[in-house]
Amino acid sequence: MNLPPPSEHQARIIWAAITGLAIAIIVALVVGFVWGMGRVLDVLSPVLWPIAVAAVLACLLDPVVDFFERRRVPRTRAIGMVFLIALFLIMGVFSSVVPRLVVETQDLANKVPTYVAKLEGKVIYWANNPPAPLRDLLKRFGVKLPAALLTSEKPAGDTNAPPDLVVPPKTQPEGSLLDQIDRETAQKAAQWVGSAIKSAGGWLGRQFSRLTGFFGVIAGLALIPIYLFYLLAEKRFIAENWTVYLPVRDSQFKEELVFVIRSINDYLIAFFRGQVLVAMCDGVLYGIGFAIIGLPYAFLIGAVAMIITIIPYLGAIVTCVAALLIAVVNFGDWQHPLLVIGVFAVVQGIEGYVLQPKILGDRVGLHPMVIIVAIMTGTTLLGGILGGLLAIPLAAALRVIMFRYVWKRESRPE
Repeated sequence: MNLPPPSEHQARIIWAAITGLAIAIIVALVVGFVWGMGRVLDVLSPVLWPIAVAAVLACLLDPVVDFFERRRVPRTRAIGMVFLIALFLIMGVFSSVVPRLVVETQDLANKVPTYVAKLEGKVIYWANNPPAPLRDLLKRFGVKLPAALLTSEKPAGDTNAPPDLVVPPKTQPEGSLLDQIDRETAQKAAQWVGSAIKSAGGWLGRQFSRLTGFFGVIAGLALIPIYLFYLLAEKRFIAENWTVYLPVRDSQFKEELVFVIRSINDYLIAFFRGQVLVAMCDGVLYGIGFAIIGLPYAFLIGAVAMIITIIPYLGAIVTCVAALLIAVVNFGDWQHPLLVIGVFAVVQGIEGYVLQPKILGDRVGLHPMVIIVAIMTGTTLLGGILGGLLAIPLAAALRVIMFRYVWKRESRPE
């Protein structure tokens, strides 16, 4: 049966359908590859995380080794000198910093139930007694509040700070805010805040326990110096000969593959070398700033910030929220949370205008929105903190690939 050839309009529809199907298949393959990579990372994490830590440390210490080598020190001896300096630094940190971290961590862990109870009480108190600025703001936006709430005066001896454990009295004045917001709803909201804090701690614990067991951690820590030594010692050999070991014959495809791998490697080195230094500076600044305003556990918050602020934006948000919760629970006023926000703003300003331009520069070159989306996607697909760390350099490498093959067309001769 002979069919007539498709018309121009039908041909466009057919080609559009084929193009859409091809795009859907490519997207499905990419999603499947990323999902599979996440599962592989999850299974092989006890093997991969010591190598990943050693690679990051090699990126940080390689300039120091090169510095000694430029002073005519043999590379092996230079690596030994760097290891010796690092050993003295680690011993100094363990003797001065770790004991205080252990004490503050134990104290905070013991006080978590009390803090949760205080936070629940404060949420209920603020639901019944919103501050005057909030009432004015609600009134400005046309929200009708009960007349008794608008004209209520503070009882004698009342202070700005709510009590530590506030339980709303059973007899509330008529027309209070709880007449519009059900007391059971406010109670559930307060319990949800407390359970969210507990869930966050439980999530971190599950991530660490899933990463590896106790003996796996000990073995991994013991292997990190060995991996680090060989990565530093064989740097030149790896840099000059790694392309020989690619299972691909010499061709244009191999040249493109080498370009892609080098792009990913350059972004990995640039990101980790710069972001780790930025995170260390942020942790020190947070610790000093929170200590100046008198925030409890400022030392612990600064130490944790050194680790989690390696993930841009997400680490800073977690640090700020944790400091705000501690300020609210311990002081119960508005001044200390505002001081926490002030410290956060100052540190972010120093990071954005001083640290990142000097340390990172424009080597990653991603828009902040792209970084946020990459972090959320990486933590979801690749799994946990490791996925969030790898998401940004991989997104930057994908940007290079897209500019090379998709977004940039070859210039035509005039």
